Amino acid sequence: MYPRVVVRLDHLRENVKVVRELCEKNHISITGVTKVFRGDPKIAQCYLDGGLTMLGDSRTENLERMQSLPAEKWLIRPPMLSRAAETARYADAALHSEWQVIEAVAAEAEKLGKKHKVILMADLGDIREGYVDYDELLRVAARVDTLPGAELYGLGVNLTCFSFIQPDEEKMQLLAELARKAEEAAGHPLQVVSGGNSATLDLMLRGGIPTGINDLRLGESLLFGKERAKYQYLPGTHRDVFTLECEIVELKEKPSLPWGQVGVDSYGNKPTFCDRGQHRKKAVCALGRQDFDAETCTPLDPGVIILGASSDHLMLDVTDSEKEYRVGDIVQLQLGYFSTMRAFTSEYVEKVYLG
Repeated sequence: MYPRVVVRLDHLRENVKVVRELCEKNHISITGVTKVFRGDPKIAQCYLDGGLTMLGDSRTENLERMQSLPAEKWLIRPPMLSRAAETARYADAALHSEWQVIEAVAAEAEKLGKKHKVILMADLGDIREGYVDYDELLRVAARVDTLPGAELYGLGVNLTCFSFIQPDEEKMQLLAELARKAEEAAGHPLQVVSGGNSATLDLMLRGGIPTGINDLRLGESLLFGKERAKYQYLPGTHRDVFTLECEIVELKEKPSLPWGQVGVDSYGNKPTFCDRGQHRKKAVCALGRQDFDAETCTPLDPGVIILGASSDHLMLDVTDSEKEYRVGDIVQLQLGYFSTMRAFTSEYVEKVYLG
């Protein structure tokens, strides 16, 4: 059935092994992020096969989906107050930045006879989640262990996801110093100091992560083999873990430029078009923005040009391809981060597993 995503599990296992070995050389453990593929247990198992012991997701629904997997599970988005019970039940640990929520989750964990592991988030400039008042962070660190259903587990930071502020040695030194102060406030060592996501890998490989930071929350580097600071592929990794296959439903010769008065798209932007001539072979595929992200994928056929997509149509120029496409033929797209996320969110895209 098409469209479908073909998942190369064997290539993912190899990616995990390569990245884990790189991190181990720098005394860094990995929390494998599973949100891109909605916590699909078949894919998450590859993380464990590759030697990881911790999984992280931003949604409790995905953590619930992975409950049978023998790993410590983190909620990597600050918990919703309205889902405190689900957080306590399905997340062994969570990233926190609000005392009220910590109290609520701890109370639910106490009912379950367990302790919820609290990782406090420091905002070091990306202005997403985390404490910007570091004195407040330390006051909270001193209070967590007073709750019967909670324990202070660690400290963390997130960078490059909203303001795209890059991790650097100064920010990592500040995180390490905050961790030391949090340990003093709590009266015991922290088990985890999480230095961010795949964007921190480049800094790690340049020896820029100080002693005391011992974890990274990685998704993109495991799944696509690249770090996020300079978007360079890591040696020995595979880029083809996820391939989207879609079917051509129309194939006609058409001009490269539309005709008539051009309006704006759904975001209020006026589209622009490249004049490639009057006679171009255009393919329309049964796939749209509801199912994938046209900007973060690449046709495997170098002769195919992605022209754009509407909600449920993908428009391609296949004029320069060496292949003679016909209606009913399949076009393959190598997926990037957001394309994969959207494809796994769409119930209209079948998932096929190889290896």
